[in-house]
Amino acid sequence: MAHHDGAVLQYPHKADIYTYRTPTPPRIVVPPPALNADAVPEIAISAMRNSSYNFLQKVNYNNLVQQNAPLEWTYERRREAQTILPFLCLGPMTAAKDEAWLQREGVTMLLGVRQKHTFESRLMNSALKVAEKLGLEHHTIDLASNQDLIQSFPHNTQIINAHLARTHQATNGQRLGKVLVFCESGNERSAGVVAAYLMETHEDVDYIKAMQLCQAQRFCVNFDDSMKRLLQGYWDILCARRAVSATAPSDTVMQNGNGLNASSKRGLSRDEDDDDDMDVDDDDMERFGGRSFAPFVDMPL
Repeated sequence: MAHHDGAVLQYPHKADIYTYRTPTPPRIVVPPPALNADAVPEIAISAMRNSSYNFLQKVNYNNLVQQNAPLEWTYERRREAQTILPFLCLGPMTAAKDEAWLQREGVTMLLGVRQKHTFESRLMNSALKVAEKLGLEHHTIDLASNQDLIQSFPHNTQIINAHLARTHQATNGQRLGKVLVFCESGNERSAGVVAAYLMETHEDVDYIKAMQLCQAQRFCVNFDDSMKRLLQGYWDILCARRAVSATAPSDTVMQNGNGLNASSKRGLSRDEDDDDDMDVDDDDMERFGGRSFAPFVDMPL
């Protein structure tokens, strides 16, 4: 087809490269954290003010990221565990079996993340036997797939906080204890559990900041696209819960086990007597008064 001035119309879309793959959502990019004057990642966080874990308010989060942790990273450190928070470590299964390291770091609980009915599941039993030998509290998160993680996040947070609270109470507030979250590599599922814990228990920590903090301390963690979207979805859930908690009347809000406020009743109920006493808007009465709303009208023959 020719244009009115004689120029021929071009159709560049006909030359575009077509793809036949399944449509996928856009990728989530995690930018590197801001660096201070010493080229060290600077990530400031603070515990949420919540009656379920007020003891976290006393934790000192200054200099949270180890000095030059990403710059001095070596390949061998992936076999070790790193401290993400003063009371929370992330690492591989080999760290959970290292008796000397567990005792030196003062670890008081192991939380293992494993796949159901696999060789990895049986392999983790050796790490749990080490915990039993040392008298450490230990729990496992058994998953059929990574998608099961989002359902387990609130329960995982409850397990960690309950242990910290017990240790804090048993020592008259002198210490919190320390939890090691681990999986076979310490880079995938266990990293997702730690990131979700950061979002749920600390202020101004969204899914991006949570992943930044994990990567700044344990440089080898791998948040693939599916894990990023899973953490993004959980962040949306947390935001929705907090919005409901902020707007719910004080007499209808109660504490649940996850440290988040939840409305005790999700629905509204009205007495039938109240319906009879409802006021009718004057404008509506003027517009619709005396009119019939039958679905059809018989026309005379």
